[in-house]
Amino acid sequence: MKLGVRSRVTAEDVIDGLTTAVIALDEGLRVSTINSAAEGLFEVSRRLALGAPLAEAVPHFAPHELRLRRALDTSTGFIEREAKLTRNGSAAVTVDLTTTPFVVGRKPGLLMEMQPVERQLRISRDGLFQTQFDASRELIRGLAHEIKNPLGGIRGAAQLLEHEFPDSQHREYTRVIIREVDRLQNLVNRMLGPNRAPQKTLLNIHELLEHVRRLVQAEAPEGVAVLRDYDPSIPELVVDREQIIQAVLNILRNALQAVGAQGTITLRTRTRRQLTIGPTRHKLAVQIDIEDSGPGVPPDMIEKIFYPMVTTRAEGTGLGLPLSQYLVHSHGGLIECRSRPGCTVFSIYLPIETA
Repeated sequence: MKLGVRSRVTAEDVIDGLTTAVIALDEGLRVSTINSAAEGLFEVSRRLALGAPLAEAVPHFAPHELRLRRALDTSTGFIEREAKLTRNGSAAVTVDLTTTPFVVGRKPGLLMEMQPVERQLRISRDGLFQTQFDASRELIRGLAHEIKNPLGGIRGAAQLLEHEFPDSQHREYTRVIIREVDRLQNLVNRMLGPNRAPQKTLLNIHELLEHVRRLVQAEAPEGVAVLRDYDPSIPELVVDREQIIQAVLNILRNALQAVGAQGTITLRTRTRRQLTIGPTRHKLAVQIDIEDSGPGVPPDMIEKIFYPMVTTRAEGTGLGLPLSQYLVHSHGGLIECRSRPGCTVFSIYLPIETA
């Protein structure tokens, strides 16, 4: 009598579950195996990479082809720390690279293992950032509650004065007090952020982005183009529609102010595999890029822009980006920014929950 059936775990399953990027090459330096971590690291498709020459499948390795061929011919592996792998049009990927020769069926091959240096730096950086962000948010919330109490008393006293002295001269002063108290009350409410947990539903991220894009396009001057570059293969996400709309809208409006009367804003979506956000590794995530052609964020501000009350604009409140970061973080995601003159990109990462 059978008590149960044990599921069979193949070597491919094990390799695909590794956080280390793995690529196996045959005797012709063609890709015979590539795992999900390598797909995500080099932004390539397994379907297109398998069977293709390494230099074509993963262009980052084109300059290293002779060295790999020599390692294969001499059956000599090598280790290279902090190897910088680049390709045209993308940033360098820094990895610790281990190359090991192997033989399968009397045919030689190479096994390449790549541990991204950025992954460890990112985990440490995200953890520190989140600790600092949570501490500053608790401080702001404490201050906001302390401010709200006397504001209510000031507004009530002004209303009593208005009833006590109904003449127009005194009413003008009391109205100024009430109006300014209401303005401060609204500012404090924005500092506190949403007072409810996310109400998540399954939705199409592009439908949501199109809604926000139309809103911003209607506000944009004639010389500003809001473009889109979507990956239609992205599956539906489980998110709070209104909260993610608010998070994206805050960043898009910042981009609109950055480009001024003329420029380009691009909404871009891509999938990311084996993405680490803080201490958690997600098998699949969506990356939403909001890119603008504005003057860029000053280098000394890039690490501070997600803190409350920090802004690069004289008329800004410094609350939009912290609120967006809080809303995305409540979905298990993260917002990052990279900037140079003429190109600023805010990247929103949201995990895609899969069964």
